[in-house]
Amino acid sequence: MHFSSLLAVAAATTPLAVYAKGQLGYALGSRLSDGSCKAQSDYEADLAVLKETATIVRTYANVDGGDSSGPICHVPGALLPAAEAAGMKVILGIWADTDTAFDADVAEFFKYAKDYTSTIYAVTVGSEALYRNQQDSSTGLTGDGLLNQISKFYSQTSSSGLLGKYKIGTAESWNKYQDGTANPIVSSGKVDILLVNAFGYWQQQLISNATATYLDDLQQAFGKIQSEAGSTTSIELWNGETGWPTDGGTNYGAAIAGTDNAFTFFKDGVCAALDWNINVFYFEAFDEPWKPASTGADGQPGNENHWGAYNVDRSPKFKDYSCSYSS
Repeated sequence: MHFSSLLAVAAATTPLAVYAKGQLGYALGSRLSDGSCKAQSDYEADLAVLKETATIVRTYANVDGGDSSGPICHVPGALLPAAEAAGMKVILGIWADTDTAFDADVAEFFKYAKDYTSTIYAVTVGSEALYRNQQDSSTGLTGDGLLNQISKFYSQTSSSGLLGKYKIGTAESWNKYQDGTANPIVSSGKVDILLVNAFGYWQQQLISNATATYLDDLQQAFGKIQSEAGSTTSIELWNGETGWPTDGGTNYGAAIAGTDNAFTFFKDGVCAALDWNINVFYFEAFDEPWKPASTGADGQPGNENHWGAYNVDRSPKFKDYSCSYSS
């Protein structure tokens, strides 16, 4: 999730060649409504709901918290056995912005990696680190800095005998791929999956134009990555985040929060991307009322408590989570 002041060219684009339908996944938080850490049983309850429509979930850190966000949550040890039992895949995130967080996440990951290679689909080193660096040069990472962290994890994977057992990549805002900031990573030969985050909402779009903007942003990023890589197949591309805040969320320019608008975006935008063979992670699975109030780069409030496709008690917000694909 992030705030963006960049406006895309909101134009309809020619869809990618369709070979199959995309997979739907969800971004999954590590905390309960009161901010305490989820146990394996909590993840089991989460996945029992999500597996009705999704095949995969993604996370952001293996050792999460320890500051104002609440107690430290150790994610893989609780999530991976739950996912294995549910028959679902996981993309685990490693927080890369600081060496301290990176080292802790890598150490936690390798405690479990060898036992769950059939469940771990990929590992993303960094989440919007380039975007944060663009907003404030004292945070996040440059392209070369993020590549350094990815390269370290790649080397540790190789020395552990796990190279090829899971994919390695990063997750980043669409515009940091499109403007070339991520080029060092794309051309490094160290990544085989890249997650591209794109939101019509964060582009301040009316719901009527949100789908066109979202799909156009993805196409711009995908095209730039494939051009830089010199291949359309060497790097697997996913939509790493998209979504819309529901009732109780905050508006952002012309983008109006509300469950009806979120449902419209899910049915129009997410379903269209899936129909174009784009794998999509919806942000996010369940509401997170524990999150503190935040402020965007433009000074506007950015309540992230009501982005779930489901309520915090796992009850549905939408009347339908299916997509009616074209033939």
